[in-house]
Amino acid sequence: MTDLIQTVLIYALPVLFAITVHEAAHGYAARHFGDNTAWQLGRITLNPLKHIDPVGTILMPLMLYFATSGAFLFGYAKPVPVRFGNLRNPKSDMVWVALAGPAVNLLQALLWGVLLYLLAGAGLRERFFIEMCRAGMLVNVVMFVFNLFPLPPLDGGRILVGLLPWKQAQMVSRIEPWGFFIVMGLVVAGVVSSFWMRPLMSLTYRFLDLALTPLSFLIR
Repeated sequence: MTDLIQTVLIYALPVLFAITVHEAAHGYAARHFGDNTAWQLGRITLNPLKHIDPVGTILMPLMLYFATSGAFLFGYAKPVPVRFGNLRNPKSDMVWVALAGPAVNLLQALLWGVLLYLLAGAGLRERFFIEMCRAGMLVNVVMFVFNLFPLPPLDGGRILVGLLPWKQAQMVSRIEPWGFFIVMGLVVAGVVSSFWMRPLMSLTYRFLDLALTPLSFLIR
């Protein structure tokens, strides 16, 4: 029980920032490209309470944690409503709106990495803060990679729909009503983890290491 409380405390802030900024970024991008739906509903905000889904953000991860002894976790936030038909150029603007969420997760992973190096450079060895920075990187890398999986309703699926020619885009978009269940099936079967998450997370961490290399020399 003590380990669970410690894990929750370490991950709480990174997770709240990750999901809040992710969803707010979708809403902000949608507003920028012509759809004010999220703005009118108060969803372009950094208030995490506006984005937390009681089942997907809290109950499901806790149940999975206990059911799998922490081996498998999954959760989701309330998606920001976007009316793609309101965008000035629906098909192409959809790509930028969908990409906004994962992009800010990559940025957050980089910022947590910067903070980790700064703490090390300042000589701070407090385990709680070091582990929080590592958790911040992990959570955001996971969100970045997972959300880019090319199947609707994930962001990667919407990006794919926006990039494909009309005929192929319509075929892919028809998957969306069942997409969540298909993705969950692929996750449980280990397909997403083996063929998507692990390879792309490895590449993402390599990119972050490369981006943080100048900072590592500065603080030596």
